Amino acid sequence: MVKAMVVNKGDDGAVTRQIREISEAELPADGDVTVAVEYSTLNYKDGLCLTGSGGLVRNFPHVPGIDFAGTVETSADGRYKPGDKVVLTGWRVGEAWWGGYSQKAKVKADWLVPLPAGLSTQDAMAVGTAGFTSMLAVMALEDHGLKPGAGPVLVTGAAGGVGSVATAILANKGYEVAAVTGRPETGDYLKGLGATTIVARDDLSEAPKRPLDKESWAGCVDAVGGAMLSRVLTQMKYGCSVAAVGLAGGAALEGATVVPFLLRGVNLLGIDSVMQPYDNRVRAWEAITRDLPMDKLRAMVQPATLADLETLGPSILKGGVKGRVVVDVNA
Repeated sequence: MVKAMVVNKGDDGAVTRQIREISEAELPADGDVTVAVEYSTLNYKDGLCLTGSGGLVRNFPHVPGIDFAGTVETSADGRYKPGDKVVLTGWRVGEAWWGGYSQKAKVKADWLVPLPAGLSTQDAMAVGTAGFTSMLAVMALEDHGLKPGAGPVLVTGAAGGVGSVATAILANKGYEVAAVTGRPETGDYLKGLGATTIVARDDLSEAPKRPLDKESWAGCVDAVGGAMLSRVLTQMKYGCSVAAVGLAGGAALEGATVVPFLLRGVNLLGIDSVMQPYDNRVRAWEAITRDLPMDKLRAMVQPATLADLETLGPSILKGGVKGRVVVDVNA
């Protein structure tokens, strides 16, 4: 028997969360690698799965947790053997497939990557999907020409998980980072991660009133979407790019036009971390070990247990979580 956070849905539609013991026989039968989970984490999607919001979970009971890191216990696949340290992010684990909020997880070998050299399983979950997505965004911006010295790079939702890691990575690589936040009290935290400028969310929260605004940003990692993304597109410098990673502010691009793309050659780059191919996953994790300062990463961590998810799940949906939450599933 292993301990897990189990989400269930009653006949009345009410979603409940309970830490209980499950048998290994209850784990997904068609997984070919069993992992003794050491750490998981908390992302916006986890908040949706824990509360039954957004339609991500279709079958109950369910074990959420879209990330985990741990040690291979059994494997029917030759790529992994007992004792190997592994990381999983994405592949709809924690949504359609039982996830990492359990002391053991059974998954497909194709979904795993080896734990990068120099990272502990705890550090890997401090990175998690949020940090992995941040690195994919920075890689995409640089693949499209972004270089230090080109001007300020905007990070929206900067105090959240994706934004915090993106700020730390960009600053460490020598970029001037302008961090957008609606929580003034996080200003010192963001400057500690390397942000040079703090931008009030209200300055960018309204949909654009004209198709082009003053050229201000050499790049952008956007975790907000909605009207803010529409506004940012009008302010991008010529030929520069926005990496879109989230929609905390909504999915509709209110007030957006194609003019920034046609007259300034702006690029809107979609970043998906869920279905990334293996080679690009390895590339991103290698870049993380090189370009993400571990002292900054550890400083943004909030430790948690499975029991803490009862309150943290709803809180992250309301913007109430700062930095990265690392969940010790065995505590």
